[in-house]
Amino acid sequence: MADAHVADAQGAPRGWAAARKVVASRLRFTSLRLRLVVVFGLVALTAAVSASGIAYWLNREAVLTRTQDAVLHDFQQEMQNRASALPAHPTQDELQHTAGQMAGSSQRFSVLLVAQDERGKTVVGNSELGTFTLQNVPKSLQRAVNKQQAVSSSNKDAYHLYWQRIDDHGKPYLVGGTKVIGGGPTGYMLKSLEPEAKDLNSLAWSLGIATALALIGSALLAQAAATTVLRPVHRLGSAARRLGEGKLDTRLRVSGTDELADLSRTFNRAAESLEKKVADMSGREEASRRFVADMSHELRTPLTAITAVTEVLEEELDAETGSVDPMIEPAVRLVVSETRRLNDLVENLMEVTRFDAGTARLVVDDVDIADQITACIDARAWLDAVELDAERGIMARLDPRRLDVILANLIGNALKHGGSPVRVRVREEGEDLLIAVRDHGPGIPEDVLPHVFDRFYKASASRPRSEGSGLGLSIALENAHIHGGRITAANSPEGGAVFTLRLPRDASPLIEDGTREANGTEENAR
Repeated sequence: MADAHVADAQGAPRGWAAARKVVASRLRFTSLRLRLVVVFGLVALTAAVSASGIAYWLNREAVLTRTQDAVLHDFQQEMQNRASALPAHPTQDELQHTAGQMAGSSQRFSVLLVAQDERGKTVVGNSELGTFTLQNVPKSLQRAVNKQQAVSSSNKDAYHLYWQRIDDHGKPYLVGGTKVIGGGPTGYMLKSLEPEAKDLNSLAWSLGIATALALIGSALLAQAAATTVLRPVHRLGSAARRLGEGKLDTRLRVSGTDELADLSRTFNRAAESLEKKVADMSGREEASRRFVADMSHELRTPLTAITAVTEVLEEELDAETGSVDPMIEPAVRLVVSETRRLNDLVENLMEVTRFDAGTARLVVDDVDIADQITACIDARAWLDAVELDAERGIMARLDPRRLDVILANLIGNALKHGGSPVRVRVREEGEDLLIAVRDHGPGIPEDVLPHVFDRFYKASASRPRSEGSGLGLSIALENAHIHGGRITAANSPEGGAVFTLRLPRDASPLIEDGTREANGTEENAR
């Protein structure tokens, strides 16, 4: 039994450590509330189990020691008062009678007396015949009781009282024994510790219930603490989300002087600084847009006059009379070309400023896509260089002018950079229209693809020098966006670049949404 007890004591920590490793490997929580509750619970469980274990051990030792001392004291007194009064060689009846008298003490234990009669025969007296015999007394205890020790100044008696706790068929007992000093019988006692064991079991149940209640209380306390701690964190998270959504006037209400209050103050200062910087940037951006718009408007008047002059010069160049000096003809043609380029640049800048200011609006109409593409190609004299693959009768409700701008930029870009023939293919896909414009050029380098729609971007290292402004594709993309569509650029496996325009067949809902948004903005301004 002692060995088993030691094994349990050594195995328990190893089992607890293994359990902690398993728990640690599995507890991968994303919820701070759950982690707080678990930590509180583990701390409370450890404290409650430790306190309950210590309390149980102290009470167990106290109960058993108190009962043991009382029983052994009574047994020793009975041995001195009654067993020592027996003759040196008592009979069995005398032993039996004395054992019965000794068992009637206040502690109610069984007594076994062993002696030798006059013939040297071992006689036994038992307070409970057949219940308590020498077989119930451990051999080690018998040897210790009957062993005579040397008498000295520190050891005045040759025999001493010995005791031992045993377990008989699952029931605890206390066994004690001693020998009468100066000659006489040897006495043994047997005391049941079952009442004490029941009391200790009740104590264990009580401590277990107390531990469970402490665990539940700690969980509730952790929940309350988590709520108290996480409420400001939740408010901070909500404020951060609103700030990320563009509501820069978001602020937190600050109360207290703890760390969370300092965090809220820091958030408010950061939000205030961000709002100020965004306002400054918005002001500068608005000023830049106004400058570009004003500049474009101011340039239109002189450009109109210059364009009129260049048209006259161009007519003179084309006239058969040859009134223009051949020496200055190249310069005149350069002026005509650059004037047209400057005029296109001003028109594009004005279009870009309308998109940036959010003033661009759709004017939708029912459009036959094949007719619209044909008109776009015919107006720019591209019929010989463009192949159209589109069925007539594919109708869509779009802005014809903006669709023409998109097609002109995509097809013109393919002709300039890719080379003819340019193939335009139209197909339907659910509620969308797909218009693919493919050229037969070298394609677009992979490092250029992400930037083809950037404003003023020109891949001069991989393409010939363009006479454009670098705004055509970006304007086409903005016109696609205002329709609720998009444009993608890629390289065809068969060679050449492919620009794919995807548009909804009906852009009318976007006009209604834009009207509601504008009305809402106006109402907020009021």
